[in-house]
Amino acid sequence: MLRLLNLELQKLLLNRTSKILIFVSFILPFFVILLSSLKINVFGFFTLELGELGIFNFPIIWHLTTFFASQFKFFFAIVVVSMIGNEYSNKTIKQNLIDGLSKKEFILSKFYTIVFFSIVSTILIGLISFFIGLYYSSYNEASIIFREVEFLLAYFVKLIGFFSLCLLFGMLVKRSAFALAFLFILYIIEWLVFWGSYEIFGNANSAFKVKNFMPLESMYKLIDQPFQRIAMTKFPDKAELTYDYAVHWHEIAVVLGWTALFIFLSYRLLKKRDL
Repeated sequence: MLRLLNLELQKLLLNRTSKILIFVSFILPFFVILLSSLKINVFGFFTLELGELGIFNFPIIWHLTTFFASQFKFFFAIVVVSMIGNEYSNKTIKQNLIDGLSKKEFILSKFYTIVFFSIVSTILIGLISFFIGLYYSSYNEASIIFREVEFLLAYFVKLIGFFSLCLLFGMLVKRSAFALAFLFILYIIEWLVFWGSYEIFGNANSAFKVKNFMPLESMYKLIDQPFQRIAMTKFPDKAELTYDYAVHWHEIAVVLGWTALFIFLSYRLLKKRDL
């Protein structure tokens, strides 16, 4: 495993564009710190400081930071599809196979890289969340601090699932731009599935249940938007604001199932393809 990971990291670090994108991918999450210190002047009457509103308290901060950090995943997605595009354009994939690397090891090297960067990103977000929470939170009990830390697991699984999907699209079309375009096409297909399900079942709830099993939607559902939850803390008497924002194990299982399928299909594509 370490041999395959080291091989892939060497390729990425020798590519200037990949190095820049990886750097950006790890720097952007730090904008959460800027968000916590943001002060908004409201028409000169008063200054609104987000950090003082309680939104960075434990345990809600785990939800907030992982949701925002997951929006930056597209930068490393470019790196993932570029890994495949560069292999074909530079003919390195053929050379690797000639040098003794099996097709299975080739796909595994990409997957190990995805897992590695997902782990690093998750650790980074975990540390950022922890220290921001310690600074702003009025709670210091361990039971409260580490409550809902499962959002980090959801963030990790979400990254692996999304990047594995990008790997499959990269293998499918061999070009970075087209691979990313397939994400938009899949997004449209999922909404078509929703409307088709709505026509069949006759109600939106059932249609959304079907859509929740689709790849992109299942990844999104791992970490629901936190804004409604923040509103719930400010207006606890508003029952209509209540919604299920928790991380569920069945949602994690769905994304892991898709991830396994994406990696398997990537391998099958490579195995059948004439290089």
